[in-house]
Amino acid sequence: MAIIYQAEEVKLPSIKKRETTSWIKSVAASYKKRVGDISFIFCSDKKILEINNQYLQHDYYTDIITFDYTEGETISGDIFISLDTVKSNAEKFETNYNEEIHRIIIHGILHLCGINDKGPGEREFMTGCENKALKMLEE
Repeated sequence: MAIIYQAEEVKLPSIKKRETTSWIKSVAASYKKRVGDISFIFCSDKKILEINNQYLQHDYYTDIITFDYTEGETISGDIFISLDTVKSNAEKFETNYNEEIHRIIIHGILHLCGINDKGPGEREFMTGCENKALKMLEE
């Protein structure tokens, strides 16, 4: 059971791994989930577009793609995060780059916990859950 942070075609963002891992476990526990094997793969827009095309048949850039391998109450998955899109989102939403990285990291974890953001009202609910999780990181 481990959380791994790696980078493909980009430099690994300067996140505090131990602190982030502990935070992820706390957020998962708040949804009555345990953390299994989770890989965060930080990549470029080019790489995430490739993955989106290959596995999801989507021809567009995105900030995150989560492959969910959760079994029962143990969350596991591969989470691809485009640092290019995270950077442009931080600029667009006028937020701190590191905060945006943490928001995207926890967005993937919330998906593994069973929270969706595609249906009516789901995006607002997801944003609320992200905000609540970000507050936990600040404590």
